[in-house]
Amino acid sequence: MEIKVECYAGYRGEETPRRIWIGNRKIEVKEVQDRWLAPTHRYFKIHGDDDAIYILRHSSESWEWDMTFYKQAENHSDMA
Repeated sequence: MEIKVECYAGYRGEETPRRIWIGNRKIEVKEVQDRWLAPTHRYFKIHGDDDAIYILRHSSESWEWDMTFYKQAENHSDMA
């Protein structure tokens, strides 16, 4: 799924997601729950302001973002 990710670059220059856009829907990042590295990607597990859980993947080669996992909040009926 194609997404847009706005980041904050910390003092070490590491980009951390602060909000994501899925189409015209904006989701603020409430918390980065986890992050890890793979040889060609960085992953972020985030908790959105819609109470859903997302795993975002950032390519260190193409600098593109995509969403690899989504878990809907129990009290939300859809992503629209």
